Amino acid sequence: MENKRTIRNAFKMKLKPGFEAEYKKRHDEIWPELQRLLSETGIQDYSIFLDEETLILFAVQKISPDFDQRRLPSHPLVKKWWAYMADIMDTNPDHSPIAIPLKEVFHLE
Repeated sequence: MENKRTIRNAFKMKLKPGFEAEYKKRHDEIWPELQRLLSETGIQDYSIFLDEETLILFAVQKISPDFDQRRLPSHPLVKKWWAYMADIMDTNPDHSPIAIPLKEVFHLE
């Protein structure tokens, strides 16, 4: 039997200066339909941390092994969220956040 373990995924993004409280507010009020979509696509756990000195956002996700990373970027709801967040974050031309993958170098379970 194949062992299907969750995968940890980490990446960083950048917040624009002065938008710390607004970023938190928007995530405190995350759309329920977006939460459902993330869960349905295989994101089982998702945390975002802010380094207040650099405004770097550090995200960690636990995703299912069958998570299809191509599905979310093309979903209209995700595109709507990106447009909603684009004024307070560094983004690509399509409004997706500039997300830089991070390499795991240590894990203790």
